[in-house]
Amino acid sequence: MAHHPRSIVPSRRTPLSGSQRTLATAQLVSAIGDGAYYTSSALYFTRIVGLSPTRLGLGLAVAWAIGSVAGVPLGHLADRRGPRGTAAALALVTSVVVASFLVVDDFLPFLVAACLYATAQSGLSAARQALVGGLVPEGERTAALARLQATLNAGLAVGAALGGVALTVGTRTAFLAAFTLTALGFLATGLILLRLPAVLPAVPAVEARPANGAPGRGRGRGQGRDGGFAVLADRRYALVTLVNTVLLLRMPLLSLVIPLWIADRAPQLGWLGSALFVLNTVGVTLFQVRTARAVTGLPSAARAVRQAGAVLLASCAVFALSAAPVPVWAMAALLVGGAVLQVLGEMKQSAGSWQIAFDLAPADRLGQYQGFFGTGVAVARTAGPLLLTTLLLDGGGPGWLVLGVLFLAAGCAMGPAVRHAERDRSSWLAPAPAAATAPAPLTPTG
Repeated sequence: MAHHPRSIVPSRRTPLSGSQRTLATAQLVSAIGDGAYYTSSALYFTRIVGLSPTRLGLGLAVAWAIGSVAGVPLGHLADRRGPRGTAAALALVTSVVVASFLVVDDFLPFLVAACLYATAQSGLSAARQALVGGLVPEGERTAALARLQATLNAGLAVGAALGGVALTVGTRTAFLAAFTLTALGFLATGLILLRLPAVLPAVPAVEARPANGAPGRGRGRGQGRDGGFAVLADRRYALVTLVNTVLLLRMPLLSLVIPLWIADRAPQLGWLGSALFVLNTVGVTLFQVRTARAVTGLPSAARAVRQAGAVLLASCAVFALSAAPVPVWAMAALLVGGAVLQVLGEMKQSAGSWQIAFDLAPADRLGQYQGFFGTGVAVARTAGPLLLTTLLLDGGGPGWLVLGVLFLAAGCAMGPAVRHAERDRSSWLAPAPAAATAPAPLTPTG
């Protein structure tokens, strides 16, 4: 892997800048489709198709559980076949699957389509991350991912507005138009990704060995050519992923828990749930890039995640205060304050986790490592709603404080977990001595 000094800032006229603009365009187009889908899908499947909420929830839980497993093999495919073609193919598969939702009329077809959708989405996320690794110099990836995240949120906002039109009209035709928009968005995404420069498939690195010829430590990675899914044997990277997954439990808060919390305690503020979601989206769009500037390496990334844990604790403490018998205006102010703190913690956690996920992954296995790291999102989507509704809606203010302490503990644990994972990082980054193994060719990133 070619290393680039972190001080190098690409010119806007360089081909790299053009690649990043193309990546951002693909992200924007797919996010608009995603926003329309996420906004309208639940009511479409319950009101139009006729699925019960229980069956819908079960189907989505099963789908994302399968999707969380699919990220590693599809990321491995991106490593071995090239991330550009893999990402484009998975975007096209997603388009076809979303189009199939137009003819779904029962639970079993819905379950099959939902599993294919979650699988393709998990693989697409891993392949996109590997594509960023192949096209963006090492010291600039976190900044690039911050720009992509800001673009993602802008696209989701536009898509959510279009999906809201379908919800307002409420007819089958309106819902199908929203799904068609999503399918066309992923079709366009696949075609846009094919405009990017090709990233050669990664060549597996030969496992580093010490001079005495004994097997290198390599963190248990299985770095030989037959190492396969080496990430599954990497316990230290798994620990980092687990810590990050705990922090990702923030994801269902604004989309699920806060609206239910408001409906239970202040029904007259029902509109505020949507307003807080918009606040979060706009905040990330405007400030994610600025927040990511402070992250330049593993130490600053671990520090950002630790700060995120503290800010998320503060956010939960403010939300907990809204459980007290306060006037409606005071509850609204507390909810807004908690949401502002949450988006700040989210941006810090995202910036730190991006840097950590890339810096601790071998250059020849970026796809499968990013796929594994991304399982945290699927786990948060699958287990988070049940866990958080039980803890917060039943536990009230004390439940919020328990969640906040959990966030703080995870944030503080990230630093030691990263240092533990980095301890013998040099042993698998170093080239193998010629006396022990045949020289390995330079490894193209991706």
